[in-house]
Amino acid sequence: MAGHGSGDPGGMIVGINVTPMVDIVLVLLIIFIVTAKIIVTPAVEMDLPEASTAGEVQVVLSVIVPERGATLVDGEPIAGDDELVTRAASVRARTPQVRAVIHADGEVPHRRVIATIDALQRGGVYRVAFATLSPAPGPAGQEAAP
Repeated sequence: MAGHGSGDPGGMIVGINVTPMVDIVLVLLIIFIVTAKIIVTPAVEMDLPEASTAGEVQVVLSVIVPERGATLVDGEPIAGDDELVTRAASVRARTPQVRAVIHADGEVPHRRVIATIDALQRGGVYRVAFATLSPAPGPAGQEAAP
């Protein structure tokens, strides 16, 4: 037998055959690769059934206020607060329960953030939230550096 030393059936095993384990690992790797490809595929056409109790998809208006440069609404730059009012009003006309999330840089002046909130409210968007990052954990007993 392949695992025994010196032909003695009751002797000590001096080698282990790893070929079956490698085969199993390779099969699992192939399964994971194929499954990951299916999961990552972004667009799969579906014909979803209709239900009388289906929930609505929440619409979020993303407003990015960088330290320098134009304000971005859903990734597109806008000319000023008047255009933000117009965009907010058009989104609110389509979806009355729209929410706005403001991503403001830490160095942006307070008055610019307040002007952004005011423009959203003039456009009819009253549900506003602020995006934040959680601080990176530092060594035990110490706060993370700003």
